[in-house]
Amino acid sequence: MLSRLMSGSDRSLDREFNCTVRLLDDSEYTCTVQRDAKGHWLFEQVCQHLNLLEKDYFGIRFVDPDKQRHWLEFSKPITKQMRSQPPYTMCLRVKFYPPDPAALKEEITRYLLFLQIKRDLYHGRLLCKSSDAATLAAFILQAEIGDYDPGKHPEGYSSKFQFFPKHSERLERRIAEIHKSELTGQSPETSELNFLRKAQTLETYGVDPHPCKDVSGNTAFLAFTPFGFVVLQGNRRIHFLKWNEVTKLKFEAKTFHIYATHQEDQKIILTYFAPTPEACKHLWKCGVENQAFYQFEKSSQVRTVSSSNLFFKGSRFRYSGKVAKEVMEQSAKIRREPPEIHRAGMVPSRSCPSITHGPRQSSVPRTRRRAVHISIMEGLESLRDSGHSTPVRSVSNSNSFLRSQGNGAEGGSGTAEFSEDSYSPSDSVLPTPVSNDPSDPAQVRHTNGPRNIQEEGGTEQCSQNQARPQGVKPKGKRSHLEKSRPTQHSPEEGVNQFICSLARLFLVTVALLFALLLLLIVLTESELDLAFLRDIRRTPEFQQFHYEYFCPLRRWLACKLRWMGGHLINK
Repeated sequence: MLSRLMSGSDRSLDREFNCTVRLLDDSEYTCTVQRDAKGHWLFEQVCQHLNLLEKDYFGIRFVDPDKQRHWLEFSKPITKQMRSQPPYTMCLRVKFYPPDPAALKEEITRYLLFLQIKRDLYHGRLLCKSSDAATLAAFILQAEIGDYDPGKHPEGYSSKFQFFPKHSERLERRIAEIHKSELTGQSPETSELNFLRKAQTLETYGVDPHPCKDVSGNTAFLAFTPFGFVVLQGNRRIHFLKWNEVTKLKFEAKTFHIYATHQEDQKIILTYFAPTPEACKHLWKCGVENQAFYQFEKSSQVRTVSSSNLFFKGSRFRYSGKVAKEVMEQSAKIRREPPEIHRAGMVPSRSCPSITHGPRQSSVPRTRRRAVHISIMEGLESLRDSGHSTPVRSVSNSNSFLRSQGNGAEGGSGTAEFSEDSYSPSDSVLPTPVSNDPSDPAQVRHTNGPRNIQEEGGTEQCSQNQARPQGVKPKGKRSHLEKSRPTQHSPEEGVNQFICSLARLFLVTVALLFALLLLLIVLTESELDLAFLRDIRRTPEFQQFHYEYFCPLRRWLACKLRWMGGHLINK
């Protein structure tokens, strides 16, 4: 009896696991999750814990053992998405940035968005000129420590807090001046709202950068914002496409394509290469979700998209949540007393070798990440331990708002800091080039390399040819001299080779047809409930094929077999 009770308790423990979600203020919410629970259940528990109703802007992010980030899909079981063993640790982050933060209905939502953008500023994802940086930091000071008090805030008090990866003493003095003279009397909620309004005007507002390379091998960062798709290089935005201009997002292996129509039906193709196929698929999913959220009027207009044009090939994905307009309409119907907000003040920061002004406090709560060192030569590179996404780093150049400051503490490498140089967003925006040749009938311009729309299938080959050093013969191909050299073949050898080629072609064709027949029988006649087969059965193409072609053919074959059987019996 005791053994039965123990075995039953063990089985119940096997059906449960612990999950910890780190919130935006770096507190942690831990709960027990059933083995078959879906992502939506966990997200609802977190939102209930925060008393959050405008929850469609947020998501839960986790990192797999290969350091690849993922957004938790709410419609799938949690255990099916994780590649590690429980207990699991995830993070609550802003997934879709509101186009107008001031239009948010509740203060609790604005406060969580404030915490997220404060993280973006601290990790270097929110790029801005020094005057904007000073204003943003002053709003953070006012929101979290209140009015300036000479008794509590001695000279140089702003240097005790770290708002950016690195900044100068002059910028610190400017932050203190704005805090002392311009923000006195502002309540925390007013300062947070002003901070959001200022951040909204920056061109990197809402940027979650994905590291890639273009066809020339140059590092670039792709990102999706509330207003469209952007490409960043250094601290420059080199491409910007509005969401209504993007016609298709596609990926294959590590290759990511963006198709767009820009200015009088001129077509554009951008091609980039992600570090891994998993990173490319994550990039594609993020793009599909962002475009659906910001572009469509209703969620019923969202359709299942495919990563490829080929039938039964590639990944299929459909955004299943509400769109931005529906979220705003639902928020307008909220009628309740505003929930109480427990604001977290500034906490001591970890010691950082790159800081030379003594111990600081960070406006961002503690996160498990290393000290920030920004190399001038690295440009935009990833900080893989950031809690939200790959942060944007800036490279020093003639138009940069980050400037080299002496030698670093280690190895003499330069570090970057906010400078006082003027920085205009319009100076850093390069319009997406398009074809202006009226004689071009297709009006197609591949803006990331010498390839037009007819060369779509040869992207990887094109990039490999560009990267091949001169003078190196490609493997598996003969040189021009070898091809031009005459060869002697007897008539019998030519006939034998031709017959062998036809035999190989016939065998390959028979094998493919047999494999397709087996797959068709498994899909239509078997009752296997596998995820792969279930997804194929639900596609509209398969359902159309099944009802319009397969079922009539099956009935015709059955009729013929019955007729033949009856004919043989009569004989």
